[in-house]
Order: sequence, then C-alpha cells, then structure tokens
Amino acid sequence: MPQVLPGPDIFTREFAELGAAGMSRKYGVAERNVHAMRRRLEGKLGISIQCKPKWATERHAAIHGFSPEHGMTHTVPEPFFVKGISTYYNADGELAGQWVKTTLDNSKVEQMVRDFVEVVTKEAKGLSPIVKPPSAPNSDLLAVYPMGDPHFGMYAWAAEAGEDFDLDIAERTTLGAIDHLLSSAPKTETAIILPLGDFFHADDQSNVTPGHKNQLDVDSRYPKVLMVGIKTLRHIILRALENHAKVIVRIEPGNHDPHAKWVLSLTLAAYFDNNPRVEVDISPAKFWFYRFGKVLLGSTHGDTVKHDGLPGIMAADRSSDWGETSHRYWYTGHVHTQAVREYPGVVCESFRTLAPKDAWTASRGYRSGRDMYCIVHHKEHGEVARHRCDIGMLRK
Repeated sequence: MPQVLPGPDIFTREFAELGAAGMSRKYGVAERNVHAMRRRLEGKLGISIQCKPKWATERHAAIHGFSPEHGMTHTVPEPFFVKGISTYYNADGELAGQWVKTTLDNSKVEQMVRDFVEVVTKEAKGLSPIVKPPSAPNSDLLAVYPMGDPHFGMYAWAAEAGEDFDLDIAERTTLGAIDHLLSSAPKTETAIILPLGDFFHADDQSNVTPGHKNQLDVDSRYPKVLMVGIKTLRHIILRALENHAKVIVRIEPGNHDPHAKWVLSLTLAAYFDNNPRVEVDISPAKFWFYRFGKVLLGSTHGDTVKHDGLPGIMAADRSSDWGETSHRYWYTGHVHTQAVREYPGVVCESFRTLAPKDAWTASRGYRSGRDMYCIVHHKEHGEVARHRCDIGMLRK
C-alpha cells in the first residue's frame, strides 16, 4: 500500500540523499507527488530543497532557522539569516518560548539592489547624447580624476560645523571643480573618473552607516540625493568626453554607501550604453586595477586595508603587471586627509574631499584641507603633471 510522505525535517534530509525518484520508490508514491510536497515545504520554510549532500541541506535550513532537533522551527526569509536563538523551557522541560535574532545577509542585499536597478534601468539604456571627441588627443598620456569621498546628501550647519553644506552646495562645488580641472588638463586618449567611495553620505533613508549604525546628518530628501548624484556624475562624464577620446568610470564602494553606489554605477552604465567612448566598470571587487603602459594603478576606498597592506595585494593580484611595470600607484579615500607614503615598488596616496566637516568630525578636531586633482601619467614615465582645484577657488 502507498505510504504517507514524512514530515518536513525527515523529508528535507531524505530528498537531499535520495532525490525525487528515490523517495518515490521508498514510499510508493508518484514522483510528481514528491515534487508537490517539496514545493509546499519550500514555500512554508522559505528555503530551497534540492538533492544535495545531507550536511548542505541541513546547514542551509539551520541558517534560516529550521532545525527541529535543536528546537529551531521559526524560519526567516531571505535576505535575512538567523544570528542567534534563545530558547527557554518550563519546569517539565517543555519549550516555553523562544527569541530569534536575525540580521541581513549583506551579499544577498547587494545582489538584490543590483537586480532591482538593472530591471529599473533596462528600458533607459542608450540615452546619452553623442559628444564630439577632441581633435588629436595624446595617446601617451592618461588623465586620472580621483574624487575623494564626495558625500552627496550630507548636511552641515555652519554654527555647529564651521561651514554650511547641503545637496545644492555639493553639486555646485563638484561641477565647479571638474570644470576647472578640465580647463587645465591636457587632451588625452584615455581618462579615468575615479570616485573613491562614499559618493553618497547615506546608504538609504535610515540615515545611519550600514556597518556600525552611526547616526548621520543628512539632507532629508533621499530620492533627490540619488537624482542629483546621478545627474552630477553624468555631467562630469559628458564634460570629460570633450577633452578625452575615451572615459573610464570606476566608482568604489564606500562604508557609507555600499548599496547606493550600485544605483549610481548601473544607472550610468545603462545611460551610456550607446556610447562606445564610455566604459562604466561594474565589477563588485573591492580592489580595482588599471594598466597603462609601464604604469599600474590600483584603487580602493581604504576602509578595509591600510596603506601598508596595499603593496602586497597589488603584487599578488596583478603579479604579471607588477613585473612588467615600473611606476605603481594606489589611490584611496576614506580618511579625508592627504597622505602619501612610498613603499618598495609602489606609492600609496589618500585624497581629501571637497565636502566640509559635519558635526561629528568637527567635534573631534578634524581640520583637513579640501580639494580635487587631475593627475596626468605618461605611459613610460609615470606621473608627469598634477592639476589641483582648491575649495577656495570655487568660492570666488
């Protein structure tokens, strides 16, 4: 006689070991009924039940709160996972209550954000105007525009922080700086627009840093922050196309905007999809490299590795390029101060920001300068020129 299929805990284990065909033979039921049971359990438990090793199925279920033999029966949906469970029992040893502590799986949140933005921008591809390229650009030179932590959306009150700052000021100063630098930079075959992380001050409307939940002083209109940030960087790219035959855009993820940065990257990638002169790098890697003749550039935000750890990363990740180049550089942000340190084989530099102090940094004594650079590299000789725009030049 046909037998009834087992309960959830036994079913997930046996399906992992036997598959639908094996369970069909063992319990004398049709395979379609086994699959129907699997689908019902997947909907109830919020997990994917597949034919895979026993330990993998049990671990995946436990991560989402399902392990009956340990008293865990309260599942949580993705992108959450269980980080702790507190269970208490009555005098008879029976379960009396349970607290389930959850947290976000950041890698899955990031993928969800990327998937969302890709869907939203799918119909907006290839809308950029075609800009006339410069005549006779210099192919021996590379122009790099490192942007230290723009912090679009930050709010500062002069009485508290020393100077006013808001979304309109951020847009105005950034566009003024890039216009000044482009007016003095040489016309080159290639340019790199390189925001070094924390392009946005906040990752979402919660107005706290994603990692440590530090409170942020922000402009309250978050959708407008995103729109102005996209518009500003779009203008920078279009202006750069007037001076440079090809423009590469790499936006580093920062500790303030690890997810919001994808809105910026993927939107711009879609917008410039019709323009072969623009390349928007959308790699999720924390460290980015670019080879130009005998020059090797590396960039990262700087929140995960200090300067003394970067030479080894470059040598390990780009061993062939390391051996074939003579001039190697790391560009970072994060600390809002200018610091240049030469290590054997590579120079590491952190860049200042155009944004002023907020209340927190002002109260802790930070007093760094504010500027933006265009750095010019020769493919044989490395850095050969540097153009600087100080914040004071933008106030006139």
